[in-house]
Amino acid sequence: MKKVLVTGAAGFIGFHLSKILLKHGYNVVGIDNINDYYDINLKYGRLSKLGIDRVDAERFNEVAKSSNSNFKFLRLNLEDRENLPKLFTNHNFDIVCNLAAQAGVRYSIENPEAYIDSNVVGFLNLLECCRHNKIEHLVYASSSSVYGQNEKIPFDTQDNVDHPISLYAATKKSNELMAYTYSHLYDFKTTGLRFFTVYGPWGRPDMAMYLFTDAILNDRPIKVFNNGNLERDFTYIDDIVEGVFKIIDKGNSEDSKKYSLYNIGNSKPVKLMDFITEIEKQTGIEAKKEMLPMQAGDVSRTWANVDLLKKDYNYTPKTSVSVGVEHFIIWFKSYYNQQ
Repeated sequence: MKKVLVTGAAGFIGFHLSKILLKHGYNVVGIDNINDYYDINLKYGRLSKLGIDRVDAERFNEVAKSSNSNFKFLRLNLEDRENLPKLFTNHNFDIVCNLAAQAGVRYSIENPEAYIDSNVVGFLNLLECCRHNKIEHLVYASSSSVYGQNEKIPFDTQDNVDHPISLYAATKKSNELMAYTYSHLYDFKTTGLRFFTVYGPWGRPDMAMYLFTDAILNDRPIKVFNNGNLERDFTYIDDIVEGVFKIIDKGNSEDSKKYSLYNIGNSKPVKLMDFITEIEKQTGIEAKKEMLPMQAGDVSRTWANVDLLKKDYNYTPKTSVSVGVEHFIIWFKSYYNQQ
């Protein structure tokens, strides 16, 4: 079975992708720098579900072996130009899936340097490693944020995205351009995925689903931006990683393009207030709402056209918002020992 490198393996999507790859018998090496952008205990908690002991995972540049013989973990920065190439030399990867990034639109306004270091310098280092080690396929995370204030709905990968309104979005657009260049110059396949508002168990604490649930269950007001006049293409994590897995599993077929770019979302935008209502329904608690103006760098609505991904990889998101919210709240209450 092929060997896959998953960067950001202690992150939300990386953790779930590693699980599904292992379930299907792949050999997986995960890396993550476990930075403190949010609670590191959540990251170590995810790794523990992959069979990695926290003490082993805390050490930089040392391989931590899992109780699952097909999984290994290494704490490592993508910016590390000395040890990242060594990782590729020591492991004959067939496929690389880059999910490591400094995430968050709003935080990019406060700490722009972190985004350039991780999302641009780190991505360049990864491209160089793929180039020099004959990686057959690089799958990487882009973001729906690249669409900015695009008014054409639904968003299509053919749309012009030359006007990002956050540095985070600008770094993701730069990743797409860099990947195109490397595919063209060095003849290896790259596939970019523009993720749309992913949510679900083990999600990040800065995401709306987590913030709303935490506030509602702990009797705090929730912050509702743009006075609730927002729509998001909320996409459940299982649907996301099933799509990513299909792209990895199909492989570098002869008829596949060297450079590909896809939207990956639910393609069913939901009004923010309806999403909040579903959380209220599932928790049995009415939210205290603090209505606020739009935040800098944010957009009013997102909606993914996923026809191309359906055509090429039979991508079929199935999870309704009601089911997804229910699963998240069950996990959240269990994780935090709340009734």
